[in-house]
Amino acid sequence: MVQRVGGLASGMDIDSIVSDMMKARRIPLDKLKQKKQILEWQRDGYREMNSLMLAFRNLTFDMKLSDKYRARTVASSNEDKVIATAKSSASLSSYNISQIEKLATASTKINAGKISDTTNNKKIDPSKSLFESRNDFVKSSGFGWKTGSVETQTLSVAEERKDFELVLKEGVKLKNNAADPSVSLDVSVKVDGKFYEVVTDLDHLTAGKVLVDEEGKLKFFDNIKKGSNIMVDYAATNRVETFKSSSDPTKPLKEIQLSRGSISYGDSAESFDDEDKIEIMINGDTYVNGTGSNSKNFYKDRQSQTGTPFATINETGKITFSTLVGTDTEVKVSYKQNYFAFDLSTHTSTGPINERFLVQGSESLNNVFNAISSSKAGVSAFYDSHTDQVTLTRKETGDHNNGGSQIITSDGFLNQVLRFEDDLGEAVEEKIGVNAKFTINGLETQRTSNTFEMNGVTFTLKDTFNLEGNQAVPGISINLSNDTSKVFDNIKAFVEKYNEMIDKIQGKISEERYRSYTPLTDTQLEQLSDKQQEQWEEKAKSGLLRRDTLLMGALTKVRQDFYGAVNSNEIDPKLRQLASIGITTTSNYLDGGKLQINENALKKAIEENPDSVEKLFNSNGTTYSEKGIINRLYDSLKESMDKLKERAGNVGSTNEEFSIGKNLKSLNSQISNFEKRMIQVEDRYWRQFTAMEKAIQRSNQQSTYLMQQFSF
Repeated sequence: MVQRVGGLASGMDIDSIVSDMMKARRIPLDKLKQKKQILEWQRDGYREMNSLMLAFRNLTFDMKLSDKYRARTVASSNEDKVIATAKSSASLSSYNISQIEKLATASTKINAGKISDTTNNKKIDPSKSLFESRNDFVKSSGFGWKTGSVETQTLSVAEERKDFELVLKEGVKLKNNAADPSVSLDVSVKVDGKFYEVVTDLDHLTAGKVLVDEEGKLKFFDNIKKGSNIMVDYAATNRVETFKSSSDPTKPLKEIQLSRGSISYGDSAESFDDEDKIEIMINGDTYVNGTGSNSKNFYKDRQSQTGTPFATINETGKITFSTLVGTDTEVKVSYKQNYFAFDLSTHTSTGPINERFLVQGSESLNNVFNAISSSKAGVSAFYDSHTDQVTLTRKETGDHNNGGSQIITSDGFLNQVLRFEDDLGEAVEEKIGVNAKFTINGLETQRTSNTFEMNGVTFTLKDTFNLEGNQAVPGISINLSNDTSKVFDNIKAFVEKYNEMIDKIQGKISEERYRSYTPLTDTQLEQLSDKQQEQWEEKAKSGLLRRDTLLMGALTKVRQDFYGAVNSNEIDPKLRQLASIGITTTSNYLDGGKLQINENALKKAIEENPDSVEKLFNSNGTTYSEKGIINRLYDSLKESMDKLKERAGNVGSTNEEFSIGKNLKSLNSQISNFEKRMIQVEDRYWRQFTAMEKAIQRSNQQSTYLMQQFSF
């Protein structure tokens, strides 16, 4: 660092002198920075035009689609009976429906009677916990309550394979409810929503099935493809939760809350059944809940159940310790909850569907019905409190099982508790869904739904009718025609967007250039207000792309694309140019080739020859002259955008990837080198002035000394 001595000895303002000298030296540097700023403005201007072309090119892609030129309108002679809509691909035709014999209906099952035990004149509360209200049902024995833990895991398939494994905690297995696991594992497996039948014997593993064992291992018959999700709902033998006390000694652990409800902890019976055992493991000791009246208390010895309980549990699963748990102590709790399972099978348009539901005791009847209604079974479940009955209704209408049952309920919860079997054990009668039956254009046919598609036309049957052989009475006519207004609006909107692009590009290449307004230097910026800076910069930026050859070439190319004839055999020879359908350039040459529309001529062309109008725009040809206007524009815009990118890059480009960037990189290097030289020059000036100051100071000291000597 150069020592800098001000003008104390000389009395000169050295700072100002050096600053003024450096201003002259910095003039070339300011010019380099101004040149850099102009290049950056030009780069940004090119990128703005590139973005403008990209937006219009995206619009041209949409205009390639046939539905922009084939909008259809449909008229029904009796919308109280039939309504219809049509896709753009539908051919211009007409239909006559002479009879609607039946409308499609959905299969429905109504249970055999009331589900509530009304001896106390009280109906089931569908929002109440099922385990709490288990005795409120008129038939409660069919619940088949079990103990375990209802869990869900989703396995993401990282690579295609057949074998997978659930993540189970130590000591936890899948619940086996009987000696024969083939009938007792409560497991539901779905791959990307598709149900797989669970088997426990390798000999039974075939397509559409999955082998599951108590250790949580899954083996599919076929490989499961990469990217799939396997959802497994299962009942585990127990649930293990871990808690840890605070490290703060002033906050000992007083209680913990288990995450699951309807916890199994025994009843008044004196029993040591492990199904009701809850274990608390802490500091190497295990505490177990008692039995009978002590079933909510925890002891070291479950059989003696003596002394003060270590902890207690209530109905909500809150465990309270009699002795506070110290700091940084891990507490593990192993417990079971009450649950039950049931199956529901349906026949759908995609084939048979089987669903297995695992229900926690803390869930309500409403929760169960929501699970059914949102499942792949395609059934809506409903409880009517007035009649105290339950219905199951297929969401799809029609007959999907050749007149057979389409809703198949299972024993237990559905058949016994919700009474989808009568008192004799017979399944309740199902009102089988039927297909819609009608006659169209003389052909008697059927559909499973009242809304269906035929040749691009979507029909909706609303009511039955029968002409009963009276040929004098016409049927219901459905007529398709071209929606001239919609097609006209699409073309008009496209032309307007084109004119907007032309206007902006034309404005950019014809901007006035104010050469006397150069980018402001740092010194000039300090001398102007914010408003003055803004006004100056606006003038300095103006005209930087004036008469730019790239932009002028892009405009010339798109004009040629529009004006040239499209020589395709699919187009009426009279309609091979835009002018022939009423689209021409404006008479003002200053508009830069904007288009104007003769609305009557365009609408007439669309109405009389819609296919030729479409092909004029989107015809696919091997040569330029055979390509439709839109395809020409799409290619030309891509070519122009590529040239602009070569010159100015885009947001993600580095300076080495485009020509202006390379110039900017060179300027940055020159500016950096120049600034280093300026530091050296300024240091040299200061060294010189510092040396002068020191010399003057020495001279002054000598003069003072001599004067002192002569004074004697």
